[in-house]
Amino acid sequence: MAKPHHQLAVWQRSINLVKGIYQLTGEFPESEKFGLISQMRRAAVSIPSNIAEGAARNSRKEFINFLHIAQGSIAELETQILISQELGFVKVDSVNSLLQEMDEISKMIIGLQRSLKTVTSNKSVVTRKKEVED
Repeated sequence: MAKPHHQLAVWQRSINLVKGIYQLTGEFPESEKFGLISQMRRAAVSIPSNIAEGAARNSRKEFINFLHIAQGSIAELETQILISQELGFVKVDSVNSLLQEMDEISKMIIGLQRSLKTVTSNKSVVTRKKEVED
């Protein structure tokens, strides 16, 4: 049985981002195994994980909250990529496509949040209007 989040393009793209981060960090020095490698992989995995967990919740409000957490993980991962550049572990051109993909995923999450908020707002208006009529 297909899970609802499997149908979300933003979830699918974030899974591909995880693969890219694992490939990138596979090139890091062994000394970073418990440092940046671990942190970057956890931040990357957190993005699709929070999208999936939010989609599995029973309310739009909770889903939106998990999408906020996914956005935070994107910001965390971007920071770690920039630190990796500063430390000389990666070259700018080797991470540009990952950073662009993260930007796109971030925009998709924002769009999903807006659509969920709109549905929630419209539902609230209909509910309030019905209460007034009763």
